[in-house]
Amino acid sequence: MVLKKGDRVGLLTSGGDAPGMNAALRAAARVGAELGLDVVGVEEGYVGLLEDRVRALDMRALDEAARRGGTILGSARSKVFPTPEGQRRARETIARRNIRALLVIGGNGSLTGARTLRDVVRVGGVPASIDNDLACSSMAIGVDTAMNTIVEAIDRICDTATAHRRTFLVEVMGRDCGYLAMTSAVAAGADCVLVPEAHKSEDAIVDQIARAMEVAYANDSGKRRVIVVLAEGVKMESARLKSAVDARIASSLRDVDTRVTVLGHVVRGGAPSAFDRLLGARLAHVAMRALAEGESDFMAGWSGPGIERAPSRHDPYVVVSPLEEVLAETAKLMEGESELARWRRKIFEEVEPILAR
Repeated sequence: MVLKKGDRVGLLTSGGDAPGMNAALRAAARVGAELGLDVVGVEEGYVGLLEDRVRALDMRALDEAARRGGTILGSARSKVFPTPEGQRRARETIARRNIRALLVIGGNGSLTGARTLRDVVRVGGVPASIDNDLACSSMAIGVDTAMNTIVEAIDRICDTATAHRRTFLVEVMGRDCGYLAMTSAVAAGADCVLVPEAHKSEDAIVDQIARAMEVAYANDSGKRRVIVVLAEGVKMESARLKSAVDARIASSLRDVDTRVTVLGHVVRGGAPSAFDRLLGARLAHVAMRALAEGESDFMAGWSGPGIERAPSRHDPYVVVSPLEEVLAETAKLMEGESELARWRRKIFEEVEPILAR
C-alpha cells in the first residue's frame, strides 16, 4: 500500500559515519516534503530508536549540514538493539511515534538491523560506507571523499619522503576490504599496496616491500622515495611491519629510513566531495520515492560494472535491490566468493608488479 500524505517516515543514520550522509538526509527530507510526507529524524542511530529520540527536521539546518561530513543526526553502535529486549523497545517507539516507513543510511550492520523491523514498518536502505564493502551497489556514500583524502595525504607525504630519501608505510582505513587502499595507491602513484584479499604471509609481505624498495633505490633509478599503502585489514601491525622491513633491508639499503603514518579516522572526516553529495542525494531520492510507492525491504544502490538489475524509473543510475539479496551478496563478497571479489583479487594481483616498476 502506498504512503498517504501526512504519513510519517523516519530517517536514521547508523554505523560508521561517511561524508555525504548529510546530503542524503537533506535529499530524503526534501523529497519527502514534496510528496506530502511527515519526515522525522531518529537521533544516534538504533540507540535513538530504543530511547524514543525522534525529532522534527529543520530544513535550513540540513541545508548547512549537507556541505559537512559526519551526520547531523548522530550515529552509534547499539549492543542492545539486536537483543529481544532491544527489538521490543524499537517496535514500541515505531508504534508510539506512528512511523510508517524507516529509511536507514549506513553499512552492512545497519541494513541488517533494518531487516529485523520489516514486519512492523516499511524499511529502505541507502549504502554509506567508506570501505565500499556492500554488494548490489558499485559505490557507497563516502568512498570518493575518503579516497581523495588519502590521495591528498599521500601527496603531502611524498614531498617529505622525496626530500629525505625515505620509505613511508601509510595505513588507511577499510576494515576487511582493500578497495580504498588499492584505488588510492593507484591514484597517488604508490610503489606498493598491501590488501587483506591477497592472503599473503608475513614473510611474503615483508619481501614485497623490500623488493619495491630495492628496485626504487637502485643506483640508476633516480627515485628518492617509496610509498607503501597498507589496508588496516592486513593482519600485520604497522610498527611490527616496519621493524621487519628494517631488518630485511639492513644490509642492502643502509642509508634508507622508513616511517609509519596511520591516517586513521582522518579518512572519515571532511567536507564530502561533489560526487558524494550528488550520490547521497540521488540514492536518497529514489529510496524515498520507493517507500512512498509502497516498496519495502530494499536498498537503493548505484549502478555500475557488475550491477545487472534494471534501473529505477526515477533515476537511470540507481537500482533497487531486495535487502535479503544485498546482505547475502555482501557476505559472499567479504568471504571472497562473489564474482566481484574474484575480480578484485585478480586486479590486485595484476596491479602489484606494475606499481613496483
